[in-house]
Amino acid sequence: MPKYNRNFDLTLADIDMIEAALRVVKRDLSLGREGSRALLPAVENDDPVREIDDLLGRLHNQKTFYRPNDEPYVSG
Repeated sequence: MPKYNRNFDLTLADIDMIEAALRVVKRDLSLGREGSRALLPAVENDDPVREIDDLLGRLHNQKTFYRPNDEPYVSG
């Protein structure tokens, strides 16, 4: 029985491309374009938009955002 590969060699550009593709599929599903559903694997609860949101959230939570340490940080 085959096993899943646990080691990935993805660049930041690869991750950005995955996020952009997920957003396009999510947009198409939200607009009622059911042809996009054929691109996705079957999900447990039959709600692919929710699964895409969850995956995009997990990708976002793994990012480390830059914050300078040498001076006070002022956002915006």
